[in-house]
Formats: sequence, structure tokens, C-alpha cells
Amino acid sequence: MPSMLLTVLGVLLSFTTLVSSLGTSCSAPLGAGTAAPSDPFWMQNIKHQGTAAFNSNPSGYQVFRNVKDFGAKGDGVTDDTAAINNAISSGGRCGGGSCASSTVSPAVVFFPQGTYLVSSPLIAYYYTQLIGDARKPPTLLASPSFVGMAVIDADPYIPGGGGAQWYTNQNNFFRSVRNFVIDVRQVPATDSQGTGIHWQVAQATSLMNIVFEMSTAANTAHQGIWMENGSGGFMGDLIFNGGKFGMWVGNQQFTVRNITVNNANTAVFGVWNWGWTFQGVNINNCQVGFDLTSGGLTESDQTVGAEAIIDAVVSNTPIFVRSSQASNGKLAGSVVINNAKLTNVPTAVGVVGGATVLAGGTTTIASWGQGNVYKGTNGASTFTQGTIPTPNKASSLLDSAGHIFGKMHPQYADYAVSQFVSVKDNGAKGDGHTDDTAALNAIFAQFSGCKIIFFDAGTYIVTKTLTIPAGTQLVGEGWSVIAGSGAAFQNVNSPEPVVQVGAANSQGIMEISDIIFSTVGPTPGAIVVEWNVKQPAGQNGGAGMWDSHIRLGGAAGTNLESAQCPSSGSGGTTACFASFLALYLTTGSTAYLEGNLALSLMRTWVWLADHDLDGDGVSQLELFSGRGILSESAGPVWMIGTGMINKMLMSAEHHALYQYSLVNAQNHYMGLIQTETPYYQPSPAVPSPFSVNSAFNDPTTFAGSSAWALHVSTSSNILVFGAGLYSFFQSFGQNCLDTSNCQSQIINVDSTSSINLYSVSTVGTTFQISVNNNGIVNESGNVDGFASTTTSWSQS
Repeated sequence: MPSMLLTVLGVLLSFTTLVSSLGTSCSAPLGAGTAAPSDPFWMQNIKHQGTAAFNSNPSGYQVFRNVKDFGAKGDGVTDDTAAINNAISSGGRCGGGSCASSTVSPAVVFFPQGTYLVSSPLIAYYYTQLIGDARKPPTLLASPSFVGMAVIDADPYIPGGGGAQWYTNQNNFFRSVRNFVIDVRQVPATDSQGTGIHWQVAQATSLMNIVFEMSTAANTAHQGIWMENGSGGFMGDLIFNGGKFGMWVGNQQFTVRNITVNNANTAVFGVWNWGWTFQGVNINNCQVGFDLTSGGLTESDQTVGAEAIIDAVVSNTPIFVRSSQASNGKLAGSVVINNAKLTNVPTAVGVVGGATVLAGGTTTIASWGQGNVYKGTNGASTFTQGTIPTPNKASSLLDSAGHIFGKMHPQYADYAVSQFVSVKDNGAKGDGHTDDTAALNAIFAQFSGCKIIFFDAGTYIVTKTLTIPAGTQLVGEGWSVIAGSGAAFQNVNSPEPVVQVGAANSQGIMEISDIIFSTVGPTPGAIVVEWNVKQPAGQNGGAGMWDSHIRLGGAAGTNLESAQCPSSGSGGTTACFASFLALYLTTGSTAYLEGNLALSLMRTWVWLADHDLDGDGVSQLELFSGRGILSESAGPVWMIGTGMINKMLMSAEHHALYQYSLVNAQNHYMGLIQTETPYYQPSPAVPSPFSVNSAFNDPTTFAGSSAWALHVSTSSNILVFGAGLYSFFQSFGQNCLDTSNCQSQIINVDSTSSINLYSVSTVGTTFQISVNNNGIVNESGNVDGFASTTTSWSQS
């Protein structure tokens, strides 16, 4: 009996949740912030000793820049344009039109409290974070004589260049702007140069915590955000006051969370897209909520392909959603509206010229769609302008108002410098060469739970698994890099985590922001991030990651660049393995991944590089990563703006077997997800150069010799609200796009899973949705411009 009792106890203990404990230096948990009311944001005064590990002069290159150190006054009177642009550009950075991309010259440009008068654009160079004081966001004030595209310009047009710009818009990665008031009200109301931000960007980009102040005159030409192209991206926690347009936007895909537009003529003007998701939209006293250009059904006349809006609150606005052309009984721009509360909104959905598609008033729209609706294994669609299947939203995914939960990027505005601890002050080097495993593990063991751990800018090499304990709050500087290297990660038959986020069965707070996870190849046995931690009871979003990314290859120091692994294949496979699995959400975990990675409540990007960011910016690579994001989590999991590609959004890109795989998963919200299939497939065909591994619940069937974008098996309560799933190549060639047969199938759902798919846009694939490996939804019936769009699919 005693031995049996011990066995039973051992089994029970193996399933016990281990609540986070404090580091050895801690006498009490971190608690609330202790900054005095007069203190500036901690970022201003913390010691800055970050380095760019692979810069030609790492000891001399300056990562952190305070604009006042470069002569900016912030007094609202002095023209600070030149000083700020000097702060951004100094140090031989990547810009001017002669540099396509670079990871070796990052910059964090900090603006203390104040009002900064500008008379021409502030140019956001490649790999730049523009960060204002989060305690009292500074104002960027456009002068009455302001001349230029916008107060902040992320991709300037070259004068006399015939439309050429500094950067290729689809490759304009790694940008962030946060904590500002952008005020253009001194610019004459009728002048369209009164624009807040020109944001023509791609993945791994974010706008957050920004207020746009614009003229409220009836004839105003002001606009908050102007975006004409790109392949993004995430933005959230934005307020627009006044203006002709809060946002005037065109981009392949984007995720927008928590925006408020007050007193604008049009809250959001959509000129074109393949698919956008808006989550948490508040519109007050505007003339039109969403004004959408529609009707374009070819690449040459692309208009808004797919607009998905969830959790909107609209008041005193005559029209909520308006299309430029009537659908006339067929797909000509997909629209999905879920949980929209209208107050004094006479027309819910209309057409320019006055036709009403859906009457409004004071009402709630539960689930409405315009486009082609599919169910189960029936390949025939029903064109619908009306009620569509309502998703089953797990209560664990919702906030107290019944909306999909969202959480702003943690910034610790109320915390004092003394509540942070620097990893470089405690023995870590971050020089891209030194093994920092022991130093980092010791820092976590000592300080987790009572200090916010500050990863000074740098590249931190780990040669064994780095475990971040439950209870940790961790923030990087200019996307600090943690990179796995060495023999521990080289056995494809016995993969090991590079970073373990929480020990197995652990529970507690976990906040990770502004970090890149990577490898130094070859690393065929690397599980780049294994996510084990469970959020504290009653604290939605208590375990999450924001503006953090998994970037594999294609950057200096990775040993996986064009010199080693060109697209010709001359590098072979052995030297060009980047990872076994990028992100693994284990059974007991919960996750909030927002902004470009592919996690459950994160802003995250999971990217296997398709080109070399530190070469010419365009030369393609042939790298191999086995799997993108695997979730076995019972939830809740939020993936907001994530992706898997050779670039990222939440995006997951270019992994051999799949980009997203949900197996025995429950209670997931995913919107918008983005993927790209590996450019080299089907040569070699999936799963080569890897093999199917049943221990990781790999799919065993692959239609068309290419990776699944989304694979769902024995899972429940899954809500995908917006997806852009692309297959652009066959063996690095693009002739397949002409016939949409770069691969035959791209999403596979088994018949036992409960899942709702909305606003699914695909490129280059014959069947958009498959059930039990059988193609069901053929793209030919859903052509919606360059992409094809399924408005809604459900099992029944």
C-alpha cells in the first residue's frame, strides 16, 4: 500500500500547477509602481548601455537616443524638426533610398515630456522605435507652415524619383511609434498636408497609444493616418479627433485593435486591401463609419477585398458601413460585422448614392455578412447580405462587456527606475558571441517576481534552454535578441527549447515585450519558444507577449544568410536548418499574443526569412524550419495580429509542414492571421527535409506537396476572424499564380473540430478550405481582386 500511495501521489503531483515563486533576492512581490508624480517615464533615466552586436562599431554605435540630447527643446516654440531628424538618422543608419533594409543599426528614439514644433516630416528610418514619455505623452505639433507628407513619414517618396521611395513597401519591417499626441490643427483646415502619420509599412510594425488632433471644420482635409500600400501590420489603442478621415488606408492586410474616432467626416476610408480585421471600434459623431471602395474583381482594379469588424460601438453617425458600389447579388467586396452596437445610426450598411442594404437605428448587429457563405462539406456557396452563422465565443475569451478581450502593450509607466534590473548590470554581455545562458538563468532566479527585467539592447546567445520563470515581467530595448546556438539545438530527432516561457505546469504573471527570439544556425532541433505558463486565476492576458517576434535567419549573426543559404540551393540542407518548431503552446498554457508573432495574446511575428535583411534586401534564401506555431492549449489563447511567413504579422511564414497547427486546442481567438507557404516547395516536397513526428501531432497528409497554412484537428471553440493565407511561389517561380495552383489546398479542418472561419482571403491556392483533407471551397467562385475571399465557413 505505501508504494502504491507514493505512485498515486507522484502522478497527482505531475499534474499540479506550480504557482510562480519569487527570486532569491526578493522579499516581496513587485507590486504597484512607485514612481513619484513628478518623475519622468523610467525609460528616460534608466542606464542605457545597449549595443548593436553586429554593427561595424558596436561599442561606438548609439542605440538609445534622447531627442533633447540632439538639441530638441520641446518648448512648443522652437522648430525641433532638424534636431529630431538628426537624433533619428545619426550613426550611418539605413535610409535615404540607398539602403533596402538592415538589422545592424537599430535605434530607440525617446521624446521626453513636452511639445515639439515641427515644420516638415520626421523620417522614421528602418528598424526604429519612436517612443514618447508614457506618463505624459509628448505632443508633436505641426506648424502652420508645415510642408510634407505627414508629421511622421515611414517611407518617404524620393523627389524627382518617379514614384520611387526609400524602402520597398512590402519589406518595410521593424517600426514602432508609441505614446504621442500628434496635433495638426495649426495647419490650415483645407490643407491635406495636415496628416499625422504616413504609415506605408509591412510586418513587425506597430502604432500604439497615440492621439491624433485634427480640424473639425466642415471642409477639413486633415487625416490621422495615410497608408497607400504595404503588407502589415498591427495598430492599437489609438484616438482620432476631427479630420476628414481618421484613417485613409490601403494595405494587403492589417489588424487594428481598440480605436476611437470622434467628430470626423469619415472614421475609416478603405481604398484597397486583401483583408483587414478591426477589433474594438468606437465611432462617435462621424458622418460615415467605414467608407469602402468596392467592386474591383481583378488585380488591376483591386479595391477593398475583405473587411471584418468585431465589437464595434457606434453612436450618432448616419452610416456605419458604406460601399462605393452595390454588390448586385454577387461577391464584390466581403464584409463581416460581429457584435456591433448602434445608437442613432440610421443606416447600418449602405451604398454610395443612398441605397440601404441593412437598416440601422438603435440596435445590435449580432452576426452579419456580405459575401459567399459555406457550410460543412458543401462546396456550393450562398451569396448573402444578411445574417451569417454566429460563432461560439468561449466566455474565457471575453471581457466584462462581452467583447473579445484585449490588453495594451505593457509599458510600466507608473514604475520607478529602481524597480527595474538590467541584465548587463548583472553579468550578461549581449555581444552576439558570449554564451549568456548561465548569466541570464541566474538573473531570472534572483530577480523574477520582484523586479522588471530589462534586456539592454543586444544579442544574447544561449547554448542551453533558457527558462523564464512564471512571475516574470521582461522588456527589451529596440528588440533585444535572444538566440539559441550550438549542439543542444542540433538534433532534429530530439528537439530542445531555446527559450522556455514558464516551467512545465507553471502559473503566474508573464509579460514579454520588445524581444526577438532567434537562432544561430544550423539548429534543426530548436524549439525556439516553448510556452508553458498559465495566466493567474482571474487575470485575462496575465501571460502574454507584445511586439515580440520569432525571426529565423536572414539577419546578421544568424549564420543563415545569403552567403550560406542562397535560393539556388547551393547551401544544401544541413547548413540551412533554422528550427524544428518556432512556437509551441503546450496543453496547460494560456497566451495573449499581440502584434506579429503567432502566440495566444501577442503582437508577434513568426518569420523564417525569405530574403536577407542585411544583404541587398531582395536576394532570396533557402532556409528550412519544420513547423510554425503549434497550439495544444486548452485556452484561453488570443492571437491578435500574428503571422507565419518569410516575413510576419500575427503572421507565421515559410515553415515546412505548417504555419499554424491546432491540435486538441480549445478557446482560441485568432485575428488577423497571415501566412506564406515556403517559396522552395514543392522542391523538396513537404515534409522534406524534415519528417513527420507523431510526438508533436504532426499532420500526416499534405495535399499538393506544400505546407498547410492552418491545420486544425480535434479542437473546439476556435474563432478565426480574418485570415490572409498566401502561396506565391512554386520552386521560387511564380507562373503558378496565373492559374491559382501554386498549391492545391491550404486550410484543413477535421470534421470533429468546432471552428468558425470568417473573412478568409487566399492567394495561389485552388481550394481555400478543406475538410478531412478533401478540398471543399474552390477559390474560383470567390475571386475578389488579387485574392479570393470566403466570407464565412462553419461546420453547419
